[in-house]
Formats: sequence, C-alpha cells, structure tokens
Amino acid sequence: MLTTLLRDSRALGVLAVPLILTQLAQVALTTTDTVMMGLLGTRELAAGGLAIVIFNQLRTMGVGLVTSVGNRIAAADARAERAAEGGDDTARGKAADDEVRDIVRASLAVATLAGVIGAVLMVLIGQALGLLGQDADVVGPARTMLLALAPGLLPCLWFQAVRQFTVGMRRPQALLRITIASVAVNAGLNWVLIHGTFGLPRLGLTGIGIATSTVYLLSFLALFASAKRDERLAPLLTLDLTRANPATVRQLVALGVPIAATYGSEAGFFSLTALMAGSFGPDALAAHTAVNQLVYIVFQVAVGLSHAASLNVSRELALGHHDDARRIKNTALACAAAVMAVVGLLYLTVPRLVLAPFLDSGSDAGQASAIAAQLLVVTAFLQFFDCAQNIGVGLLRGLDDTRSGFRITLVGYWAVGLPASWILAYALDLDTLGIWLGLLTGLATTAVLLLRRYSRSLTARALAHPAPATC
Repeated sequence: MLTTLLRDSRALGVLAVPLILTQLAQVALTTTDTVMMGLLGTRELAAGGLAIVIFNQLRTMGVGLVTSVGNRIAAADARAERAAEGGDDTARGKAADDEVRDIVRASLAVATLAGVIGAVLMVLIGQALGLLGQDADVVGPARTMLLALAPGLLPCLWFQAVRQFTVGMRRPQALLRITIASVAVNAGLNWVLIHGTFGLPRLGLTGIGIATSTVYLLSFLALFASAKRDERLAPLLTLDLTRANPATVRQLVALGVPIAATYGSEAGFFSLTALMAGSFGPDALAAHTAVNQLVYIVFQVAVGLSHAASLNVSRELALGHHDDARRIKNTALACAAAVMAVVGLLYLTVPRLVLAPFLDSGSDAGQASAIAAQLLVVTAFLQFFDCAQNIGVGLLRGLDDTRSGFRITLVGYWAVGLPASWILAYALDLDTLGIWLGLLTGLATTAVLLLRRYSRSLTARALAHPAPATC
C-alpha cells in the first residue's frame, strides 16, 4: 500500500508542483505591488489597496468562470488517448481533438465576456466610491488606479483560459517560467513608471496600475506563444472566437457560475472575520492580518493539489477508472497532511520566527505578537481542514459537480463557521481566538461534507457507469 501511495504521489506531484510554485509566484506579484504602494506613502497605500481589493474580487470571480475548462479538456484529452491506444486514432481521436478545440474557443469567449463586463464594473465602482463612505483623499487616486487596472482584466482572464488549456493537456511547465518572469518585469515596470525614469512621465500610483495591466498582457502573449510552439497544443489553440459554439459556452458558464460564487462566498467569509477582529482593537486586527497572510501563503499548496487532483479525477473518469479516481482523493489528502504537519510544527515551535516578517518585534507590537502566537496554535490544526476543503471542492469539480460544492461551502462557511465565530468571540468572550476557533469549526465542517459528498457521488457514478471489461 505504501508503494502505491508513493507512486500515486509522484504522479500527482508532476502536475501539482508546477501549479503550487505558480500560485506562490502570483502571490509574489501582488506582494510587489503592495510594497511599491507602501513606498509612495500611506494615502497611496490606502487608495491602491482599495483598488486592488476591488480588482481582485472581480478577477477571482472571472477566474472561477473558466476554472472548469481544465477538467473538460483533461477528460477530452483522455478520450483521445484511449482512442489511440485502442488502435482507433482516426475518427474518435479527431472527434476528441475537435472537442478540445471547441472548449478552448468557448473558454476564450467566456473570458472575453467576463473581462469586458468586469472592466466596466470596475470603472462604475470607482465612480461610486465617494457614495460608499470612503475618504475623499483616497477616492481620487483609487478611481484613477481602477481606470489603469481595468484594461488588464481582459488579458488576465485570457491568460487563465489558456492556462486551464495547457494544464488540462498536462503541459503546465511554461506557466512557472512565465509567472516568475512576470514578477521581475512587474517590479521593473513599477519602478520605471512610478518614478518616470528613461524620460517617461512620473505616474506614481497610476504607474503601478499601468504596469500591472501591461504585465497581464505580456503574460498572456508569452503563454499563447509557448503553446503555439508545442506540437500537440498548437493545432488546438485558436483565437477565432466567432466560431465559438454557443452550447459549449452555456455549458462552461453553467459550470463556472457556482465556482465563481464559491470563490466569492469564501472571500466574503474571511472578510467578515477580519471586520470582527477589528472590533477588538488594532492589536487584534494586526495579529489577525498577519496570521491570515500566513494561511493565505500556505493555502497556495492546497490550491495546487486541489487543481491537480481535480484534473486527474476528470481524466480517470473519462478512462472509466473509478478506483483510480477514488485513490486520488486519498493521495491528495496524504500529500496535504504531510505539508501541513511540517508547517504546523513550525508554528508551534518557532512562532516568533514565523511571525517576524509580518509583526515588528518591538514593544509597540508586543500585544499583537502575543495574540498572533496564540492564533498560530489554532492555525496549526485549521490548515489541515482548510486544505482538505479546497481539495474537496476540486474533487467535486472533477465530477463536473460544481453546484454541490457551492451549496456545501454556504453551509460550512455561513451556517456553521460564522455563527460559531460570533458565539465564541463575543458570547464566550474569547475575542480573536474565538474567531479563529469558529473558522476552524466552519472549515472542518465544510471539509467533512465535501469529502463525503465526493465519495458518495463517485460510488453512485461507478454503479451507473461500470468500467469496461478487459481481456
């Protein structure tokens, strides 16, 4: 059994590791923008941070709309592979390739629609900031920043659509190189446009927005060019959106809307807990923010594992391998548990070292550091469930079941997690610690329900579609 687990872990890691590293590089990209905004001053940081929050919310929802593309392509590619292995590499193989090409066109059409609508919403939200109670000194630069970021949403979502295509075809290697390069290019463009070097105008905060939009465009072009150089990918990738199949577009939207809603629901859940933490004072909010950032960084491991497991499930089901699809769940959870155990051990043994990049060790931050160290004890266990619930969402996506994932996360986050946080924090006077115990409760509930749903759905599917007999 150990040999099987190690073999399955290596197979999962081939796809998961590049995705995890890509996710971490993307965190570095947004961190660079935040650092540059902070160097400009407090007002610029507040305005830029507000604009980035709005942009990220719309970007995340747009990414959710095309996330299922990788699963559909992985299944179609598996069918093409099965046709080739069976000696039927003509009609059935061509049909599978046509299916992939159809999905790619539809995904780019969905990304285009979401990018245009999102960009318009960004501009409208920017115009309404003054009506939303925001400080007048912040509204002006935030509005200008949103205008600079809006054009970048379209190539950003195009990049995500092509990314799903390359990952679904099990060719994710170029993603990491391009994302790492984008971090360096973004930092350089930020500096040049902020300070107006090489004879360019001094744009300040607006320069960061223009640099970010430019990097998204360059990243898309680089990934598109890389795919076009691949003999397997090139014939399947086309920008002719006029030939997008409306039925396929509707299918992708039907699968993508619940994913986008799930992402939005999770973001709202954590945003509300931040507001709750702020009610206990600046030290509590600072501690909450620092620990939440740690969770967010480690969460990228879960995202990579979840996506890789999801694609592998789609692939195995397309091949009729239900037992292999069941093993993927166990393999992904085992890999996640191993990583989270190491991270949790660091939280429990060297909390000051872990928190040093986020909280000053001086006397002014003493109370915040003490609260954060207490929260790390909870986080050491919370991350197991956070990772498991994200893997659960991915596994269900592999079954093309995005609605169940959305409904279960609503129950776990809002019906269990949020009330638990409120009761523990306010009614039982546990303050910020209570909030995080409530988070743990909500995430644990979500993880259990998602994984149980996957096991039951997979069993039902195996009974309804038994594997073909082999000679």
